[in-house]
Amino acid sequence: MDFFHSSNHKNQFKHSKKRLTQDQVKLLERSFASNNKLEPERKLLLAKQLAIPPRQVAIWYQNKRARWKTQSLEFDYSAIQAKLESTLAEKRRLEKDIERLRGELKKAHEIVLALNQQSQVFPDNPVICSVFDSSNCSDEGVGSSSLQPHEDDEVKQLEELYACLIGMQ
Repeated sequence: MDFFHSSNHKNQFKHSKKRLTQDQVKLLERSFASNNKLEPERKLLLAKQLAIPPRQVAIWYQNKRARWKTQSLEFDYSAIQAKLESTLAEKRRLEKDIERLRGELKKAHEIVLALNQQSQVFPDNPVICSVFDSSNCSDEGVGSSSLQPHEDDEVKQLEELYACLIGMQ
């Protein structure tokens, strides 16, 4: 008869394993909270205190570490997911701001073009001439390619345009 493959032996082994009581689990939980690694001396001490085999203490610790790691990963995932949602909301807000600023830039560009045309019609007007004599407010500074410029160019154009508009007041 093969002792290791005997079904009677397996059943005997399963029946000899006892479930832990709530008090035993509480003690193991407190011990785990203080240190999630189990040194051999501590394992033997816990096994003696709980009146269970040291191997059962070791297996409980191994399972607890696996559950703890899973919970930790789930918590980290939730935190990263929240940051992602926040970042996406900020991105959408910034995209709306960019569109609004592009609209303002287009309107300001149209005003500058209208003023430029007026300066050509009324060359003796000192306010219009001073704006367009400035190097910041030349046609090249505003640029006709402002339909889809780079963001840095947009910032420069806005700064130049606001400087020109403030100078006209």
